[in-house]
Amino acid sequence: QVQLVESGGGLVQPGGSLRLSCAFSGSFFSLYDMGWYRQTPGKQREFVARITSSDGTMYGDPAKGRFTVARDNARNMAYLQMNALKSEDTAVYYCNADREREYWGQGTQVIVSS
Repeated sequence: QVQLVESGGGLVQPGGSLRLSCAFSGSFFSLYDMGWYRQTPGKQREFVARITSSDGTMYGDPAKGRFTVARDNARNMAYLQMNALKSEDTAVYYCNADREREYWGQGTQVIVSS
């Protein structure tokens, strides 16, 4: 059974940075594609970024040029480095693990506000 726990969210001023972490509990972390999604009230969950089991990366439009996704297979961790944050980045951010089936974390709140 896979469990995901996000951390690193919080309140940050516009233009600031945050690094989100996702701790993976379970087996064969290196075989999972790891993704980040976000959601605001009343809206559908939105794709942010993904890193595959072979370290390929892809980004949603809001993340391009500002966010970087990474993973550490030795620590069973995935990360989302977010720079140049904007108020519209305010959301709950979710970690996703995908290999034959998907798993989700409980989310971490990011608030970008002055």
